[in-house]
Amino acid sequence: MINVVFKSRLYKAIFFSLLILSFGIGGYQIFFDYSFIDALYMTVITITTIGFGEVHPFGVEEKIFTVILILLGLFIFGYAVSLFSEYLISGQFFYQLKVKRVQKKIEELKGHTIVCGFGRNGRQAVSKLMSYKKKIVVIEKDKNLIRELDEAGVLNVEGNATTDETLIKAGILKANNLVTVLPSDSDNLFVVLSARQLNKKSKIISRASKESTYSKLKIAGADNVIMPDKLGGAHMALLVVTPDVIEFVDRLTIEGDTSANLEEVSVNELPIEYLNKTILDLDMRKKTGCTVIGYKSPEKEYIINPDVSVKLIKDSNLIVLGRPEQIHRLRELF
Repeated sequence: MINVVFKSRLYKAIFFSLLILSFGIGGYQIFFDYSFIDALYMTVITITTIGFGEVHPFGVEEKIFTVILILLGLFIFGYAVSLFSEYLISGQFFYQLKVKRVQKKIEELKGHTIVCGFGRNGRQAVSKLMSYKKKIVVIEKDKNLIRELDEAGVLNVEGNATTDETLIKAGILKANNLVTVLPSDSDNLFVVLSARQLNKKSKIISRASKESTYSKLKIAGADNVIMPDKLGGAHMALLVVTPDVIEFVDRLTIEGDTSANLEEVSVNELPIEYLNKTILDLDMRKKTGCTVIGYKSPEKEYIINPDVSVKLIKDSNLIVLGRPEQIHRLRELF
């Protein structure tokens, strides 16, 4: 609300400043037959109270008009200067510059990921995405967290993620992914509904805290719904039942310096000659040392440890396992 008031008052000050400038120029031209340059010069030195000297000797009428112009100028320009000073001191001027600069960068993005909320889960998501060097835009309404994001150099939009306006500012129309990790399930539901309406093709991942919300989020358009509390409890239970298996799985990461990493390879990104060929024809094990451990069909069906005779169809994906140097070789080749 304060921002809007400051903004409107600033615009009023600019308007009245231009109005008195026009009044002075018009008055000197119409009533006293001054040229435009002479009228502009007299108006500026009069309303700024500099008073270098008259262009022409003043008559009574000119003196009266100039006195009126001085009084109006003192009032309006005094108002404008005090308002602009207050505007600067409040930080609104620099804030608006920052918002415009960030908004311009966001408008240039395409295929980025929007993260709604910078709480505990949001912070983890942003950290992981940054480690993958993904393009991110965070939506957050807490000013302290916005300041933290600015310091970290993360593009952000201050506002309520449940509104279409905020999502559009964050670039939902061109985003590939949206992750909503707001504390409230109802807020996450609103975000999913709005985001799915604005972008039918984006992948939407939502956090949920209640079982009853899971199905609602899926119906609203979420591709994946994650329940952190449930995952944490299940993980701890599995550490009791199958500790070695879980510890081995924990060592498998997407990226890092661990002994084994996972990588997703899109068939669409492979050289054209491999399209409709088999996994055996790809010969990935020999070329990179990596092993294909999973296959995702265009219909989103997963095959664990697929047979080498499985065909590489358009829009399908391969899940590959390998050591860091093998994954690096894989990225170079494919």
